[in-house]
Amino acid sequence: MTTVLSDLGEFSVDADGGEGLWLGAGEAAAATGWSLKPEGLCRGDVCVPVPNDRAQAFAADGKVNLAAFWDHMSMPAAHSREGDVWALGEASAVRANDLRSLQAPDFTLPDLNGVGHSLSDHRGKKVLLATWASW
Repeated sequence: MTTVLSDLGEFSVDADGGEGLWLGAGEAAAATGWSLKPEGLCRGDVCVPVPNDRAQAFAADGKVNLAAFWDHMSMPAAHSREGDVWALGEASAVRANDLRSLQAPDFTLPDLNGVGHSLSDHRGKKVLLATWASW
């Protein structure tokens, strides 16, 4: 099993070994939101055509090479030495837009009793976030 980390969360997937991150089209869509369609890889209303000269590097036999697609889209991707954990990042333009909006991304954390609290529960209110790191 391979772990894929994306903007949609953490997913355990059955990836083919070897070069790249080859996932079944359904698993790729679930983990990233990018679906394989006849017109290319699509997420919402955005479709990216698969270049004819690199078609086999992107998709074959109902599988999608997310590593090749991320590279084609100039989005950051990193993996563990063994290739069993992949982190697929967002494009710098998306991150820049998020920073300009000054709106924090939603997240949920448990309190001391294990009850989850989401930042979105407090939209429109003033919230103080206190963080700490040992480094």
